[in-house]
Amino acid sequence: MEAKVDLYNSSYGNYALSAYSEIRFETYGEDYGQTSWVTTAESNEIPKLLQLSSSSTVLEIGCGSGGYAVHLAKHIGCQVLGLDINADGVRNAKALAEKDKLGVRVKFEQCDVSQRLPLEDNAFDAIYSNDVLCHVPRRGQILSDLRRVLKPGGRLLFSDALIVGGLLSNEEIATRSSIGMYFFSPPGENERLIKQSGLNLIEARDTTDSAALLSKRWHDAREKRKAALVATEGEANFAGVQRFLECVHTLTAEKRLLRFLYIAVK
Repeated sequence: MEAKVDLYNSSYGNYALSAYSEIRFETYGEDYGQTSWVTTAESNEIPKLLQLSSSSTVLEIGCGSGGYAVHLAKHIGCQVLGLDINADGVRNAKALAEKDKLGVRVKFEQCDVSQRLPLEDNAFDAIYSNDVLCHVPRRGQILSDLRRVLKPGGRLLFSDALIVGGLLSNEEIATRSSIGMYFFSPPGENERLIKQSGLNLIEARDTTDSAALLSKRWHDAREKRKAALVATEGEANFAGVQRFLECVHTLTAEKRLLRFLYIAVK
């Protein structure tokens, strides 16, 4: 059994350290505090896919350190609420919003999104969630709740990087799951759950190549800064994250684990 590895607390807790910022730039080309498989091209396309404007109200499920939500509020001018269960991530997000004087337009709250959201019905024009729902139980219930808080005609975008595309060994599943709770999906399950929730699917896009590319970049960027990361994370955790990233790259490059992006409308 693969030992549990700390990716999120170390990434969010050490957000301001130069080594982590350098890794994000080298991996993604931009620094939004990412710990996902979203390329810069995909990040740039999200506002168009969600049809965002300066008058939009937007909800992010799993905001992490808040960099992308702040980016949307700054460059689109929309109102954004970011939710995340990680206290370090939410603290960083609030600091980013305060630094850019965006407190009126973007807010962050610590929240367990596996429970009914403490939000009003028909409150948001758009919702997005990057590589987060695969961590959360009761996905069908979550999608129904997201539909509830969407306005009629509102759009939902989410990605799932754990769609089984081939044979996986028990060791590979353990390594891929070493950084937290995960739910692996059979092909077609997200489409079924979207329909069951009452949402209408617009597009299901295979973005597996993005995960293969970013996992290799992320691994290599960390390896270059091994000494600094070991001093911060410890030898065992550094090695565990590297094994995790190697596993992600192997499984996605061989198309045995797929990542899909879904866009749906209420």
